[in-house]
Amino acid sequence: MSDTSFQIALVGCGTIAPTHAQALAALQGEGVRLTTCCDILPERAAAFAAQFRLEAKSLETILADPNIDAVTLCVPSGLHAELGERVLGAGKHVIVEKPMDITLAACDRLIAAQKASGKVLGVISQHRFDAASVLVKETLDSGALGKLVYAEARVPWYRTQDYYDSGDWRGTWALDGGGALMNQGVHTVDLLRWLCGPVETIYALTRTLAHERIEVEDVVAATLGFANGAIAALSASTALYPGFAVRLAVHGTEGGAILEGDMLHTLVTKSGTNGGGQLPHTHALQVASGGTKEASKQAASGTGASDPAAIWGDAHKAQLADFVRCCRTGETPRVDGPEGRRAVELVLAVYESARTGTVVHL
Repeated sequence: MSDTSFQIALVGCGTIAPTHAQALAALQGEGVRLTTCCDILPERAAAFAAQFRLEAKSLETILADPNIDAVTLCVPSGLHAELGERVLGAGKHVIVEKPMDITLAACDRLIAAQKASGKVLGVISQHRFDAASVLVKETLDSGALGKLVYAEARVPWYRTQDYYDSGDWRGTWALDGGGALMNQGVHTVDLLRWLCGPVETIYALTRTLAHERIEVEDVVAATLGFANGAIAALSASTALYPGFAVRLAVHGTEGGAILEGDMLHTLVTKSGTNGGGQLPHTHALQVASGGTKEASKQAASGTGASDPAAIWGDAHKAQLADFVRCCRTGETPRVDGPEGRRAVELVLAVYESARTGTVVHL
């Protein structure tokens, strides 16, 4: 690691790359510097470098540079493990965009590479860092919602045909690894499992109904059974014009909570306490009473409901800060390889159920 600052290179200058660049720029005061970028298309790397005042270099040059401490991978999903192994093998920390990769074998290779290297591996699941998500997690763990009985997770997004036509890898099993659930819905899958615990059974249906020239689903619906006995309904789509906010609700015997977009829509309990004390007040609440339409409008903006380039918030900054801190201290990041693998495992189980028409058991 360099003496003066923590230097990061960005690989893959596509849609999500500006989000990483902006988040890392916000960490400059903590000694973090995004210095370099690269892309399979040199002209795209050059344009990105000009926009964010970086140097565009080849991957080989980046891996050989002793001043670069870590790499953030913003490449197609099916390349995460392949490139992540190279980065770790070069003695650098790595954080990969969601999903961790598109097969469990690839995830396992990346985890093995991390263990062999002794470096830090992180997987972007930034919504675990949203203030509202943290509050709901704290409230669930406190017991204030009672016994968990039901959850509902919806990703009612929209993508144009041009979106899928914009890259040869989009909408393919080989590099996208799936459609609305693997690409757009994996964040919500991760949150659902993080909040509700391990899943035991899955029954699902998938369809391709609104897009052409793609191999993967644009509509999926699944019923999940959790180890704690709770049931959940999970759905995701890229066919729901014009795109609406993600909604995740958890309901217990003593209360319930609803997340909409990145915000807390509702938190209600019978007692208003968490076992003798007040509900967690770590973060401000937004409870939409009589203002659901406006809350939905606000929640949909900036979350990628209809525009994949609109994804931005403090959560990326918070997760990247957690990653850098762990690189410096040797601690395990909040979302490491095994945690990233669990979300992929659940998505693949949904696909297996849809493919076979049977209940899948984890």
